[in-house]
Amino acid sequence: MDSYTLKSVLDLPTHFRSAFNFRYFNSLQSECFPVCFHSNANMVISAPTGSGKTVIFELCILRLLSKFISKEGRFVHLKGTLKTVYIAPSKALVQEKLRDWNEKFGPWGVTCLELTGDNEFYNARNIHEADIILTTPEKFDAVTRYRIKDGGLSFFGDIALLLIDEVHLLNDPRGATLEAIVSRIKMLACKPEMRSSPLADVRFLAVSATIPNIEDLAEWLQVPAQGIKRFGEEMRPVKLTTKVFGYTPAKNDFLFERRLQNYVFDILMQYSRGHSALVFCSTRKGAQEAAQRLSQTAMTFGHSNPFIKSKEQQERLREASLSCSDKQMQSYIIYGVGYHNGGLCLKDRSLIESLFLKGDIQVICTTNTLAHGINLPAHTVVIKSTQHFNKEKGLYMEYDRSTVLQMCGRAGRPPFDDTGMVIIMTRRETVHLYENLLNGCEMVESQLLPCVTEHLTAEIVQLTVSDITRAIEWMKCSYLYVRMKKNPKNYLLKQGTSSEQKERHMQEICVQKVNELSQHQMIWTDEDGFLLKPLEPGKLMTKYYLKFETMKHIMQAPVNCSLEDVLHIICRAEEIAWIQLRRNEKKLLNDINTDKDGRLRFHILGDKGKRKKRIQTREEKIFVLANDCLTGDPSVHDLSLTQDTNSICSNGCRIAKCMKEYFFHKKNYRGALNSTVSAKSFNQKLWDDSPYLLKQLPGIGMVTAKALHSMGIKSFETLATADPRKIEIVTGRKFPFGNHIKDSLLSLPPKVDMKIEDIECPRQGKSKLVVTLTRPLQSVQSTKRHYADMIIGSEEDNLILFHEKIRVDEFPSPYSATILLSNPQGKLTIKADLIFEEYIGIDLRQKLLLMKENNISLNHKQRNKQTSTFLPMEDVCVIDDDETTSGVSAKELRNSANSKRENDSM
Repeated sequence: MDSYTLKSVLDLPTHFRSAFNFRYFNSLQSECFPVCFHSNANMVISAPTGSGKTVIFELCILRLLSKFISKEGRFVHLKGTLKTVYIAPSKALVQEKLRDWNEKFGPWGVTCLELTGDNEFYNARNIHEADIILTTPEKFDAVTRYRIKDGGLSFFGDIALLLIDEVHLLNDPRGATLEAIVSRIKMLACKPEMRSSPLADVRFLAVSATIPNIEDLAEWLQVPAQGIKRFGEEMRPVKLTTKVFGYTPAKNDFLFERRLQNYVFDILMQYSRGHSALVFCSTRKGAQEAAQRLSQTAMTFGHSNPFIKSKEQQERLREASLSCSDKQMQSYIIYGVGYHNGGLCLKDRSLIESLFLKGDIQVICTTNTLAHGINLPAHTVVIKSTQHFNKEKGLYMEYDRSTVLQMCGRAGRPPFDDTGMVIIMTRRETVHLYENLLNGCEMVESQLLPCVTEHLTAEIVQLTVSDITRAIEWMKCSYLYVRMKKNPKNYLLKQGTSSEQKERHMQEICVQKVNELSQHQMIWTDEDGFLLKPLEPGKLMTKYYLKFETMKHIMQAPVNCSLEDVLHIICRAEEIAWIQLRRNEKKLLNDINTDKDGRLRFHILGDKGKRKKRIQTREEKIFVLANDCLTGDPSVHDLSLTQDTNSICSNGCRIAKCMKEYFFHKKNYRGALNSTVSAKSFNQKLWDDSPYLLKQLPGIGMVTAKALHSMGIKSFETLATADPRKIEIVTGRKFPFGNHIKDSLLSLPPKVDMKIEDIECPRQGKSKLVVTLTRPLQSVQSTKRHYADMIIGSEEDNLILFHEKIRVDEFPSPYSATILLSNPQGKLTIKADLIFEEYIGIDLRQKLLLMKENNISLNHKQRNKQTSTFLPMEDVCVIDDDETTSGVSAKELRNSANSKRENDSM
């Protein structure tokens, strides 16, 4: 488009012109302007990074907001009635847009809400009142899954615009979630009850880097011909030169990345040629080490340091280094090198950014978050290794494509440079992947097929899919359906397959998955297999984001599920199936399992019940690592094994929480108790009998916990009575460290006393049990919310008689639950447990032995007043909307008891 045809900001309504601080839109924006702002057509745009695609999003938002402009030209905004949902692959990108759009649209009364893992401070009302929701695919999916009971999907009707940034994310494993979200929105938009809502006419706008099959995305999002916009490298503000270098792999990923540091300086000398450069590293420590290596190399050059161009620059850097609070950074700055990451204080970060923009610092080593969050471009970008450490999975993984393209987009600084340089350092076997990515030759494929069972279950749970016809329709709303027709070979079909066969194959996949779910009691189907309804296991699988295979393992747990059984189920989970048993780890794992010091709670046993001397499988490795970690003082210090352990604990905690709810649903007393304890043990990385329980308190690490243990302080009670001065002597710390350690006890839940009593019952043939909780008066009010599960069960029947989740720091004291039991024929042991949600070592347990007659019927009592079958609302401890209360009604228990009586009489 020629310069004289560029669209002006004056083409917008007067009220909207302040959104832009320039007079004319660039060529790409001007080309898209008529469709963006003067129509409601869906759009898909493929263009290089840095070509101004954000403005396209903003024009679509303004198009939506223009509906609030009255005939008189006044902007009359109705909060939350027309929603925009912006989906981006990373939290950093979401937060960057949040800052920009709050600044642009905030003054008009437009509310922006961030939904990411970094922001948990929102509720259903915030979502309903938000005008622009900015989120990642996983978080948006989780929010709409988790909050089904309190209207998780109710705000969908107000969605009028869906903005998808970096839509080529579909090519990554994470892309399946994005695909599921869009398919869900498309399905809901077609529902008859949504006809009068904004969702019925929802508009899609997707932007991506240069890709060859943009038409497939257009077909998926129902984009008309005028909405398809493809732009090439000519739209990039500066010309970009790219190089991809392949290197021989090392023994492990960590060593490979360290080895690449040997080549960074030479690459900068050859390709940067005295220009500014950003070196992207996968971790904060890696960025720091790279900066250290570069500054040490530069130091050997003396006065001919290639990063210093003049004495004035040298003097400015010396002066700046004195104002830097990070001591390591001080020594790097004077050589024209710095590092930048989230671990630096705000003052130091601002200093480094300022020096880099002025040109005094020539090289910054940083993490990939800088590629999204801060506008800090450079002439040269070096991506040192294409892998990063994934904390959730505990291993090194390739960056997703959007992250690589974002990093590349930092190369070239208009108007300072007319060219930019990108160097990617990767393994030899992945060179072709990144060459195809940078050249725009990589086809975008669907990743939904491997996890279609889990996503289909989520749709059935959310009632988006209610029968088999709707299930097939949901599949046809997916990008998988589009690509299966175009590239059947990639989806387990022969190349020459006819259209009818492809349709049949899609239906067969859907029916097969539904049958599997029904067979394993995740969903209910009618006799014809037509109607579909979610069952409790399916709901739990969806809520906790578990794999289908993992949920099957949970449902196959033994009736008397022990702690060891819980561990074995977690070790077989699909979520950690990627962990491999490496040859060089076997000796250490064998030694840990032999356990000469008696540290471990459980061991891998052989055929004769003796401890195995050889660990041979992945599951056995996971079991040994979990047990070693839960001692509180793990003997594993190897980096890769520590990473495996961290992943086992984070996934183990989530799986155990799901098991806990499943056992509550099944009224299985032992299973519920042991999975509840396991969940918080994995969370704290401690067994409840560990000698290092004090590690749970803030400010107490392993060294301090061992020092306290040596002076006999092993529990919270002994710490409370300990002398602060003695603590300082033993730990070798100065005053007032001892006082701070004792103050950390305030983070614990308030003290609670529990007792269980057998009270004389006026009704003949009945026993009356009362479990009472009392909370002594607290001088200091707890600033933190503390929850606990109150569980009452019969040991012989392994049956939960009563369960309620209570807020410990808020329940009315005294709190009591009354149970009426028919006199048992033989022995009946009643157990009462108060299991705290977070902390280990403070749970309360009581038991009572009854020797009378059988049959159970129930009633509840609170504050020692007789009540009806259900607890009155004013006597129930209210739980916030983000918590789930799993209780057993008296009616349910009476029914289960009646069926038991019938079986007994038979």
